[in-house]
Amino acid sequence: MSSLPEDVHTTPTTFSQYSRLRMMAGARRLWRREVVASVDQWDVLTKVAGDTDTSARYLYLCLLSAGIAVLGLLQSSPAVVIGAMLLSPLMSPIVGAGLAISVGDIAWLRQCSRTLLLGMLVAVFFSALIVLLSPIQTVTEEIAARTRPNLFDLLVALFSGLAGAYATIRGREGAIVGVAIATALMPPLAVIGFGMATSNLTVFGGALLLLITNLMTIALSAAVVARFYGFSTSLTKKQSRFQVIGIIAAFLILAIPLGYSLRQIAWELRTSVDARRQLADAFPKNSRLSQVDIDYDAEPLSITASILTPMLNAKAEQQVANKLTRSLGLPVAVHIDQFKVGTDAAAAEQAALASARSAEQAEAQRRDVARLTDRIALVAGANPDEIVIDRERRVALARVRPIPGASYATYRELERRIVEESPRWSVRLRPPIMPLPRLRLLDDGQPDPASVALIGWAARRVGTPIEISGDEEAAERLRETLATMGVIDVTVESRTGRALGVRWLTDEDAAG
Repeated sequence: MSSLPEDVHTTPTTFSQYSRLRMMAGARRLWRREVVASVDQWDVLTKVAGDTDTSARYLYLCLLSAGIAVLGLLQSSPAVVIGAMLLSPLMSPIVGAGLAISVGDIAWLRQCSRTLLLGMLVAVFFSALIVLLSPIQTVTEEIAARTRPNLFDLLVALFSGLAGAYATIRGREGAIVGVAIATALMPPLAVIGFGMATSNLTVFGGALLLLITNLMTIALSAAVVARFYGFSTSLTKKQSRFQVIGIIAAFLILAIPLGYSLRQIAWELRTSVDARRQLADAFPKNSRLSQVDIDYDAEPLSITASILTPMLNAKAEQQVANKLTRSLGLPVAVHIDQFKVGTDAAAAEQAALASARSAEQAEAQRRDVARLTDRIALVAGANPDEIVIDRERRVALARVRPIPGASYATYRELERRIVEESPRWSVRLRPPIMPLPRLRLLDDGQPDPASVALIGWAARRVGTPIEISGDEEAAERLRETLATMGVIDVTVESRTGRALGVRWLTDEDAAG
């Protein structure tokens, strides 16, 4: 104690502070000896820098990994998707970016960013190409799982980045396999390509947020690990302080939307559990809840259920809706399909099979309608939101966008092609208004049947009155012919000695 300054002996608080400083200094010396000195920083930086160059091997692995990932996603095969994770070469430039941030090497950070960006673009566009060529373009469970990132995804990426940086710095690259599986960097890129190819902004945006979360979290966590291992930096103390603040701020910025997403998912799970409980309570105990579908985006919240029960409950929908409205605090609409069954197990089993068959038929019809809508949108250039589908009558109505250089004959041919591909549906395309085709006459002076048929098709599809002008007798015969085709709103303008002509009757003409 004699070596301490005199005021230390008389001030307990100062003595405590001095002890803490000595302990911190000892811990720092231990950290430098056991942690920092155990790593050859120059060797690590040289090795990682060599792996962050853009090379043919790197791009080739990006192509292979993206191809495997998107095929696994389309098949909803987790095993295939895992194979893509194992091949993904994106880990090296990400960890390199983290090390570059740690040591303050801006030029190296730019190089890693370019390599990373090029690999991601190759993966996205190759995935989009495969989706465009694929007959399967539906959102599978594996695709949907990567469209709603949450706080758990941030934590997975954080732990993966810490493990990846540790494996790289300590020379234990075998651990990278586990990191690649956990972070799943390539599958989100493949889902982004899927969203681009199918013009699905929801899928595209969700997968993009997941990718950004993984990339930033892994790079920043790698920078944290590198600083822990004492990698020397060219930054000043003030710049290092700003760097630490920036890393913490980045994590917080990412955590806010992801935390909200996790909260939303948790709320949906609680809602689903509550809905199933209330539905089960509305019927006898030996009833069986077959299917529950919840539309969380609908207003009010929509719940559709199927239940097998020995006793029907006419008031079940209102009862369940009232209870859920009170428990959830928002309006709820409930629709229940009740199937009366016997109390024995065999009857319940038969009803369950019947319900399953009904659900399969409904799903098959849904897929059929989706394929028809996609086909009309693709072939005729119609807006999917403007396609009206009547499932009971199996009729599809669509307003077609103007196609440069197209005539009514073009639009009728497009309609014919769609009908050939969907023979069980009646498809009616409504083309834009343009001048009616000229009425061609045969050698005997009679109207050409093919020309009349095209005019009749256009009149039925557009739904606008037409006017026939010319010789009164010939015009009346043409009107009768069009009437047999379902064209009734026709006006005749008698013009003796004039050839037959057909045009749309405008509002000004009708007013005159």
